[in-house]
Order: sequence, then C-alpha cells, then structure tokens
Amino acid sequence: MSPSVPADGAIGVFDSGVGGLTVVEALERRLPAESIVYLGDTARLPYGSKSPETVTSYTRKNVDFLRARGVKAVVVACNTASALALPHLDLDVPVWGVVGPGARRAAAATAGRVGVIATESTVRSDAYGRALRELVPDAEVWSRACPLFVPLVEEGWHDDPVTEQVARRYLAPLLSARVDTLVLGCTHYPMLRPLLARVAGSGVALVDSAESVAEEVARDLAAAGLAAPPDAVPSHRLFVTDASANFATFARRILGDGAGELEWVEVT
Repeated sequence: MSPSVPADGAIGVFDSGVGGLTVVEALERRLPAESIVYLGDTARLPYGSKSPETVTSYTRKNVDFLRARGVKAVVVACNTASALALPHLDLDVPVWGVVGPGARRAAAATAGRVGVIATESTVRSDAYGRALRELVPDAEVWSRACPLFVPLVEEGWHDDPVTEQVARRYLAPLLSARVDTLVLGCTHYPMLRPLLARVAGSGVALVDSAESVAEEVARDLAAAGLAAPPDAVPSHRLFVTDASANFATFARRILGDGAGELEWVEVT
C-alpha cells in the first residue's frame, strides 16, 4: 500500500453518466461503513461511441479529479472505460474495473454459451469475450452492441413498449444462438433488467457486474487494511459535469434518501 493512500478516505467511483450509480448502490449494500465520492461525466457521455484514445483521456482526467479529493481506491464503473482505458492506468491506489468481475460471474453461471450486450466500443474491444475465454476456454461468446439502450435509460423509458421492441430486436440473434447467460455489459443496462429478463426468458441467467465488483472491492480493501471500521459514519458526494434533472431523478430512484444533492463541476 502506498503511503499516499489514506485509510480513512472514500471510495471513488466514476462513470459516463447515471449507470454507475448501480455500482454505488451495490457498494453501499456490501460496504455500509464506506464513504463514496461519485463522478458522473454527463457532459461527455456517451463514452461507448468514442475512440479508445478519447475514452482513455477522459478516464485519466476523471481519476485525477477523484484522487484530488483524497479517495483511497477507485472503481471504474464504466464498461467502456474498463475495457479501453483501465489497462493504461498507473495509479497509487487500488483500482477495479467492471469487466473482470462481470466475466468471472458469467463464467461461474454459464454452461458454455454466453451473450454479451454492451456499447459499441466495448463490443469492438472484445474485452468480455477475451476475459471469458481465459476463464472458460471452450466457451462460445456472442456479442451485440446496443447503442439505443443508454439514451432510453437516460430518458427514463425503463419499461416502455418502445424499449421492449428495441430489446427484442437487439436480443434476437443472441437468443437464436441459444445463449444460457447474458452479460449486461454496460452499467446503464441493469435499470432495464426486468424488461430484459422478460425478453430473454427464464432460461437465460442475467449477469450484472455491480454485485461482483462490490464483493471484490470489499475483499481487497480488507486484505490491504483499507476497510473502514464498522462503526464509521459514511458520507457520500455526487458530482456531475453537466446539470441534469434526469440524473437527480435516477439518483433518488437508485439510492433513495441517501442520494443527497448533486454538485456540478468541470473536469478538465
């Protein structure tokens, strides 16, 4: 552990928008004594259609913002950034992405036929496919970019007939391939989970990496002696790079009364 890591610091989490709040919610349930600093880079979303170089640049700036606030660890709660930028980060604090934990949970759940739905950049990177094949060498993996899901979630159309029609069209080739496990490879997608479960059917296990990454963060912080004491009183701060009424609505929906006020910042 680097001497610059404050044992009493918060866990820093960032995403391109509202989706990473699903990771915050999982962290709150698994680690109720930990403070969290969240950054939603709403001014520059979506990341999924941008180049690897741009995503890496944004990621470095977001991490610098969190480190300037004394966080003791960083969770890259964006699948695109986890796939494209995480390998290029060199941090003096523990850092986790969401691809590895999600792939490990999918590997444990599947009988060998895995579907991955994600942003265009994550699908192009084949990050989940490579991670899954390392864990289950004979696994068959089908990936599908679903670029309309993020704006539909941001619009609040979680269980709308239009969203269901889009989901049926996106999932059709994966269901035709008879996948038994479906990885929700974007942190926005868990907000569509009831709809996706209905479209996929009871024979397909849905995998959300938020739970998996929260478990790994808890384990690794404890092992590094960085876990907050059980009687600690946590505090949470939510930053966004663009004011968004939808973001505030989703934050309250996901985090309840603990969402607090949004703070608008520039990350340059």
